[in-house]
Amino acid sequence: MEEDYKEKALAYHRAHPRGKTGIVSTKATNNAYDLALAYSPGVAYPCLEIQRDPELAYEYTNRGNLLGIISNGTSILGLGDIGAIAGKPVMEGKSVLFKNFAGIDVFDIELNTKDPDEFIRAVKLMEPTFGGINLEDIKAPECFYIEEKLIEIMDIPIFHDDQHGTAIITCAAVINYLVLSNKKAHDVIVVLNGAGAAAVAIAKLIVHIGIDKEKIYLVDSKGVISNKRSDLNSMKQGFARETNAETLSDIMKDSDIFIGVSKKDQVTKEMVASMTKDPLILAMANPDPEISYPDAISVREDLIMGTGRSDFPNQVNNLLGFPYIFRGALDMRARRITLEMKLAATYALAELARQEVPQYVSDAYEGEQFQFGKNYIIPKPFDPRVYYSVSTAVAEAAHASGVARIPFPGREAYKLHLDKYKIK
Repeated sequence: MEEDYKEKALAYHRAHPRGKTGIVSTKATNNAYDLALAYSPGVAYPCLEIQRDPELAYEYTNRGNLLGIISNGTSILGLGDIGAIAGKPVMEGKSVLFKNFAGIDVFDIELNTKDPDEFIRAVKLMEPTFGGINLEDIKAPECFYIEEKLIEIMDIPIFHDDQHGTAIITCAAVINYLVLSNKKAHDVIVVLNGAGAAAVAIAKLIVHIGIDKEKIYLVDSKGVISNKRSDLNSMKQGFARETNAETLSDIMKDSDIFIGVSKKDQVTKEMVASMTKDPLILAMANPDPEISYPDAISVREDLIMGTGRSDFPNQVNNLLGFPYIFRGALDMRARRITLEMKLAATYALAELARQEVPQYVSDAYEGEQFQFGKNYIIPKPFDPRVYYSVSTAVAEAAHASGVARIPFPGREAYKLHLDKYKIK
């Protein structure tokens, strides 16, 4: 089956036209007059207007709906450092998702460098082209430095989805877990298996929903990140805790929440059994989670479980976030993506999962019925309400946090605007 799937996937990508993306003209060039408007001499007029006021690029070009997905291929999905060119199919794939789910046009750009400063310079030089930049599949710790520096020197949104997209969807799931379990955010103990880009971003974001940072424990390949360790880099030092626990098994005992962003088979049934009453496990290693869904739920009935897989409940899927976060940011011509915008997306997703699910969502999943509860704590990717809910929340937050270049037009007017871009 795997070999057959491989051949079908290769044929899919090889079929004419090659790859998964292309360029489509948005204006007619049916005759000489059209051509004169599109190019010479007509094109001179918008050029001169933009020279007079660079902000008019948003009116006369595609900049306001054009995103750059930029990677150096050093951390591609579960494949690791396979290089810039080998990562291009992934960047094309993500471009398709942006277009089909949020109507955003994308250029995927693969930079053949592992030098963070060279990467930063290349991206900065492309700023006039784009309304925003999605950094993708860049390994830690370089990804932190690259994103931080680009946010500092550029005047458009810079967003490393492997960090913040994962954190936003995870945080929404945690919010609804707290609702279902009747636990207080500041009381719960959280264990994060992994200490890379996603883990650090999750740890930072969940603090903003009330979780005590001193009750968040990170575990890397060498064990619990504690004050007893002398091998910690500067990023990990910020999460070093006072604890005698050394292993994942040690620290999971009596914990409330386990979040896995590492690799398969890290968690045993005994570890699941050792957690406190009504625990949450989000095992997000792909394609195989830290513990399989059947194994985990076989241990205890009070467990709420999510994975990164679509064939089990509560899939933590970045597709619920990145298209709509950028939709809202681009529409407001935002200068950056703020904490307020990330939290707005988080709460919008959490709230949507608590609402009654329309039949048309069930129809998209072969009639499966969804209702807020332990098997449904985050929305489904093919729920069209996510587009409107998250995009609107982010756009409003962009205006409220002072990074929007234009005012928020109000919810009804903005919904009509979103209707123009909606594809799926």
